[in-house]
Amino acid sequence: MKRFFLLIISLWQQRFKLYFFAALIGALAGLFIFLPIYEFLFFYDVEGDIQLQLSTALYYSYTQLSTALNGEAPKKTLFFMQIGAVFGLIIAFIYEMLHRRLQRINRLSFELSTDIHSIIAQGESNLLEFKSSFRWDLEQKRVNKLLEAVILKTLAGFLNSTTGGTLLIGVADNGDLIGLQNDYHSLKRQDQDGFEQAIMTAISTNLGADLAPFIKVLFHVVDHDKHICRLIILPSPRPVFFSQNKTPKFYLRTGGGTRDLNIQEAVDFITHRWHR
Repeated sequence: MKRFFLLIISLWQQRFKLYFFAALIGALAGLFIFLPIYEFLFFYDVEGDIQLQLSTALYYSYTQLSTALNGEAPKKTLFFMQIGAVFGLIIAFIYEMLHRRLQRINRLSFELSTDIHSIIAQGESNLLEFKSSFRWDLEQKRVNKLLEAVILKTLAGFLNSTTGGTLLIGVADNGDLIGLQNDYHSLKRQDQDGFEQAIMTAISTNLGADLAPFIKVLFHVVDHDKHICRLIILPSPRPVFFSQNKTPKFYLRTGGGTRDLNIQEAVDFITHRWHR
């Protein structure tokens, strides 16, 4: 458990470094770019004569910058560095958000362009997993909560991977179509909306509500009456842990299956995967 908390602290430290350097670069921009531009414009505003030579205005800006660098105008220097630091943080945040969104859009566009029958024909792989049901045990003919844990492990494994993946529920391991009717009947709301709500509630409760935007739920009707749930899982922006018996475990998709990594493996992978 101690190693787990140290790992989380390490990840926050790496994120802190990203924004620290963004603020530092922004502060330098404030000093060497924003301040001279301000002084240049201030010169023309005070002089009121646009016929003055450009070199005169530039020289004035240079002298004001030199004054700031020599520590003769600390308040002005600090002000522009603060403005620059805030600007740097905002740019870093916007870039991070846009970069992640673009990745998600590209991945979803690719997934949505692929036909469900073509996906099933590919067979299980490191990017694709089949599950016969979400909570209905086909052998015992009853609801089995352990099956939900299997689904959540698979989702955690895809989320932690660098590529994400696709999970089809209602399809047997060999590709046979099972459908979701048994799962539907085990829910209070026995339709696609009820099934999606049950899936997303399990994800929010056990993996984290913040991960919902990284899992897209689609439904397909094949062979006229068999419903298939298609979960498109995008790479998570943070490590995802699934707790069992109050012990958090780190799952990763490897090959055609999902396995939990030991502490050392998890530390090494997470440090590399989410290194900033």
